[in-house]
Amino acid sequence: MKLAHLSDLHLGKRLNEMSLMEDQRHILRQILSVLDREQPDAVLIAGDIYDKAIPSAEAVQLFDDFLCALSERGLETFVISGNHDSPERIAFGRRVMLRGGIHLSPVYDGRVEPTLLQDEHGVVAVYMLPFVKPTHVRRCCPEEKIESYTDALRAALSRLPAEPGWRRVLVAHQFVTGAERSESEERSVGGLDNVDASVFDGFDYVALGHIHGPQNIGTQRLRYCGTPLKYSFSECGQEKSVTIVELGEPGELSVRTVALTPLRELRQLRGSFAELTDRGFVERQNRGDLYALTLTDEEDVPEAVARLRQDYPNLLTLSYDNARTRASGSLRAAQEQERKTPLELLEEFFLAQNERPMSEQQREYSRRLMEEIWEDRT
Repeated sequence: MKLAHLSDLHLGKRLNEMSLMEDQRHILRQILSVLDREQPDAVLIAGDIYDKAIPSAEAVQLFDDFLCALSERGLETFVISGNHDSPERIAFGRRVMLRGGIHLSPVYDGRVEPTLLQDEHGVVAVYMLPFVKPTHVRRCCPEEKIESYTDALRAALSRLPAEPGWRRVLVAHQFVTGAERSESEERSVGGLDNVDASVFDGFDYVALGHIHGPQNIGTQRLRYCGTPLKYSFSECGQEKSVTIVELGEPGELSVRTVALTPLRELRQLRGSFAELTDRGFVERQNRGDLYALTLTDEEDVPEAVARLRQDYPNLLTLSYDNARTRASGSLRAAQEQERKTPLELLEEFFLAQNERPMSEQQREYSRRLMEEIWEDRT
């Protein structure tokens, strides 16, 4: 059985306030072309359909068009909600959608019924588990001791119905410990949302969403397909793709990728103002791409943004890297701050205000409070 694995469409996303709607429309058309060539039996979309819980009308229309195109091709399509989605909105109309082969994950209520697909090797059971937090699972499993995301996932997955001989495929949207993050992802408090990979033992393939860089977690059986577009400049070195999964007899698995080409590429350039505006250099660039520029001039260039936009009309960010910024540590400090957890930032603030570090009791209280706030966020 052949499956196409997608996730994290983030429809409606803006990058530095620039709309990416046309870029997203272009990449969805390209994905449809990939599906036409590959002819999969089913499409798995592992959450974060939209960039916001209340998406724009244009984003909803774009996804509606995409689902209609999948249905017209006769593809069984499985869609779950991610942490950016409203599970109620994703679930809306699911019984009607099912008539067209579109399977939408319901709001989690403790039950995850599989959809059974058939090929020459027998049954493939596809389970759709929307993004869940411990509080969601506690409500449905009051008899279980659930203190962490790993506990929650283990409890939720232990309840999935199964039969001997089934090949089991799970579509999920969680952060598995060891995954490499990108800047465009939402970060939790101190790794609170980490899930141990062992909870997914027993599945033939786990189609994961949430992490934007395509990657396997220890094994090709456990995979993030990544976003179809680059959503931060930290992703410049990534090749975006559709993951194609082929299940043979029980235990046989093949995973490969089909590259995607964006409408506009994200690019980072570094050099002096004179170098970046040199005619020969500029002519070798694609003016339509989206740029982050770093100037190495020792003195600030007057009206640099306006002047650079004459050559790079889609300039999104401008920074300086020179003796002054290095001496002040501003660039390094900003990068280091981005990597710190909220708890580490609070500890630094406490030390600066009180001239003494937090006690272990204060640290533990702060950590628990942050976890409760994080878990209850909508």
